[in-house]
Amino acid sequence: MSDQHGGQEARRIVISVDMEGVTGVSSWVQVSPPEFGGLVNGTEYERARERMTLEAAAAAQGALDAGATDVLVNDSHDTMRNLIPELLPDGVRFTSGNDKPLSMVQGVQEAGVLGLLFVGYHARAGSVRGPLAHTWNGFIRDVRVNGVSTGEYGLNALLAGHYGVPVLFACGDDVAMTEITSELGGDVVTVPVKEGLSSFAATHLHPREAQRRIRDGAFRAVGQALQLPPQPYGTRFPAAAQLSFDHQARADACERVPGITRIDAVTVGWESDNAFHLFQTFRMLASVAAVRLNA
Repeated sequence: MSDQHGGQEARRIVISVDMEGVTGVSSWVQVSPPEFGGLVNGTEYERARERMTLEAAAAAQGALDAGATDVLVNDSHDTMRNLIPELLPDGVRFTSGNDKPLSMVQGVQEAGVLGLLFVGYHARAGSVRGPLAHTWNGFIRDVRVNGVSTGEYGLNALLAGHYGVPVLFACGDDVAMTEITSELGGDVVTVPVKEGLSSFAATHLHPREAQRRIRDGAFRAVGQALQLPPQPYGTRFPAAAQLSFDHQARADACERVPGITRIDAVTVGWESDNAFHLFQTFRMLASVAAVRLNA
């Protein structure tokens, strides 16, 4: 790495922080910003965003203690402006706003990034016992890359890998941690902060205990990477991708996009030569599929 930061070789870390996997969270009420109305509770949301920020802060502190020279925390939940910046360690940078070119992993394209840390991550859509398990939104049923079902963690890991950045660490619910280990490999340090009981229930660690374990895990993950950098996550390219929805009308809309093939009533597919194309095509189709079902 040739980029310099603070007069020494850059050892940058990017943290992608979501909210559904944070300890104490098991309901959509807790993770829904109140300005949109509906099933929301301002008090519950404020408490969850504080715990979200403190878990990101714990990971950032662990990374800094291990030798990272720069930490960027990327707000990756919903509107992507949930973080409370004053609760982050001094000197940590952060991104906010949901119109970011690389969405949940904005920052991995910067020079000198050693690795990516996942905080507050959840299981993929359809996962049994995964609290608030979903992929990107409420109507995507499955995402497959070369026949392998994946979640946000897999898509984000592939996009990071496109820039040569490996995933070093993840924390969230136990179902998500098992899925991440299975797909991304055992070199990723994982810290479960709650045990899923159902889609809307979990047994949680005390927030301060969760933060302690996250800090220790991030410290270990970054320290290991400084000694022996792991390989970025990848797959075979050209890659065959498929996206399944909860209703055929969503596939109807996506089928009209050039280069997209109808697979079955609720599934479309495409081929990508690289992870950037795969991710941005997925992101576009997720938007195209957001059609009214009561038209």
